[in-house]
Amino acid sequence: MSERSDFGSFLVGFVVGGLTGAAVALLLAPQSGEETRTVIKEKAIELKDMASNTYEEVADKASVYAADAKVKVGELSKEAKKAAEDLKTKGKAVYEDGKEKVEKLVKKDKGSSPEVTI
Repeated sequence: MSERSDFGSFLVGFVVGGLTGAAVALLLAPQSGEETRTVIKEKAIELKDMASNTYEEVADKASVYAADAKVKVGELSKEAKKAAEDLKTKGKAVYEDGKEKVEKLVKKDKGSSPEVTI
């Protein structure tokens, strides 16, 4: 999540810096008002196109990251289910083994002493 935030901050800073630099360059350039307005209009169109392209690139990357995350979540889910099944099987085996040992001890103790109860 931090990488997205850092990239977003960078992107905003890049666009704002580009706009500021372009505005300062246009205002300080020795041109007539008509020429300056034309240049400002052209630069605005260029910046709009650049922002649109950047947005599309970011959206594409976000889609790829989302798809990768979905695949990884699916894989981790399968691994977790398998691990849970393995633990269930092992737990059942341990339970059955312990149960048999207790039953043997009870049978053994019943044979030697009638006072043993569980």
